[in-house]
Amino acid sequence: MKYKDFETLKKNEDFKKVYNKRNSYANRELIMYISKNGTDTKRLGVSVSKKVGNSIVRHRLARLVREAFRLNTNHIPDGIDVVVVVKAGLKDKGYTETCKSMIHLLKLHNMYR
Repeated sequence: MKYKDFETLKKNEDFKKVYNKRNSYANRELIMYISKNGTDTKRLGVSVSKKVGNSIVRHRLARLVREAFRLNTNHIPDGIDVVVVVKAGLKDKGYTETCKSMIHLLKLHNMYR
């Protein structure tokens, strides 16, 4: 476990379980899928398509999303899996826009306390 507040989704089957619940909201920068995982931990998965940019850009965006999630874990309930799909609209944005976009989607899911 790399992060002390949450775990990460790594396996394709874990991502598919969350996608198949079809519980998603989107804005210009992100698409967020959420499902309950039956445990007492939060798990985050980040997906950035090659259409967004080269590997340097994709990795930077994934780090921004993970950091925004990490700094808001105390507002997110336990027992959920979150998959965040990054859209090309986030490419030129910084941390504050990423964080605002993530909080907006968490509020739409009623997962931000």
